[in-house]
Amino acid sequence: MKTDGIILDVDGTLWDATPAAADGYNDAIAARGMTSPHVTAGQLRGLFGRPIPAIADAVFPDLVPDDRYALIEECMKYQGKHLQETQLDMLYPGVADTIPMLAGQIPLFIVSNCQAGYIETFLKKSGLTPFIKDHLCPADTGLVKGPNIRQIIERYQLEKPVYVGDIDADRSAAEEAGAAFCFASYGYGEAQRADYIIDTFADLIPLFSDR
Repeated sequence: MKTDGIILDVDGTLWDATPAAADGYNDAIAARGMTSPHVTAGQLRGLFGRPIPAIADAVFPDLVPDDRYALIEECMKYQGKHLQETQLDMLYPGVADTIPMLAGQIPLFIVSNCQAGYIETFLKKSGLTPFIKDHLCPADTGLVKGPNIRQIIERYQLEKPVYVGDIDADRSAAEEAGAAFCFASYGYGEAQRADYIIDTFADLIPLFSDR
């Protein structure tokens, strides 16, 4: 048995929502009467996966902390609206088919450093709600990714958990939680090391499925 539970990251692993997210950020900035910065999808690809306050620090360094954290909350609201309304196909290739196949054999979970409601939006847009056993984000627990992965492991008594993510912070969170790390090389970043590497999401099937 290679794993008894796969815990998934969202951004850079399951989908790329940065074009719609960037539109949301820019709407929030404009609603404040500000003309800059102009946020791009590429910029967000380099930031997603960090805790939201850290994203605010990177995007709005010229604002005082109270203002930047208030603005990032507005960005999250506008981002949520754009994600719900967009007609873009944001899923990575293979995700829609692979998750149902895996879920028939292995419990699947999601842990992300995203805002409240983001995982639910992903599940609704993707139609994958029935296949995800549980999910956590900082809004649920007040904790960041590593401790939240650990909560899933303990809650479901997983003995050989695997966390799938696309940046080195995902690797360190998995190690902190006591999970093996599977690096999604097609995502947003790099990883110092990994127990497994996938070049497409569908590569999870030969790695962990009996099919």
